[in-house]
Amino acid sequence: MARPTKPILSRERICTAALAIVDEDGLAELSMRKLARALGVQVSSLYEHVRTKDDVLHEAANTIMESVDVSGFDGGDWRHGVASWARSYRAAIAAHRNIVPFLAYGPAHRDASLKRADAVHGGLVGAGWPPRYATMIGASTKYLVIGSAMSSFAGGFDDDVQVYVDRYPHLAGAHRLRQHADEIDRDSFELALEMFLDGLTALHARVAKGVDRPAES
Repeated sequence: MARPTKPILSRERICTAALAIVDEDGLAELSMRKLARALGVQVSSLYEHVRTKDDVLHEAANTIMESVDVSGFDGGDWRHGVASWARSYRAAIAAHRNIVPFLAYGPAHRDASLKRADAVHGGLVGAGWPPRYATMIGASTKYLVIGSAMSSFAGGFDDDVQVYVDRYPHLAGAHRLRQHADEIDRDSFELALEMFLDGLTALHARVAKGVDRPAES
């Protein structure tokens, strides 16, 4: 059988190529023309599968979100559910930091994102959280995860000790942060997540007693 004279396109191939461009060059560098070149096809061929660049980005975001695990809510333990969801969510998007600003806008019509939002909300309400609190917990967890995945705190310091010597006495060891950035960023996320969950646990106890129940909007 003769081979096709041009590469066979699929939404999966387009999505993979688009993510590779965003990962390597940044979100702003993705264009339909650049994507077509990467795939070895004409731009017109792309439009047979996707309508716009945003359509491509939604496909890429959907692929990322499909790897986020929300099964921790299945046993009815909301704290375990939030913790496992947050860690999985962070890991999924930290692997593609450059697309995080696009993801930060919200789920839009992405099926994978909406399915996970539905599972999280249902798991929280099923564990006794009022719907309004369930919504706010989902939003708060997203803020924590997105902030952690978007950039590195430790990686933002200079590794030249002379930057800090004498001028910033309390940052005398800051030049060593970059070489331990992954560990520091991970542990900092875990600290924030643990404190967040401890606060929610205390709040959940008050909600269960009928205290601090928000007015439903």
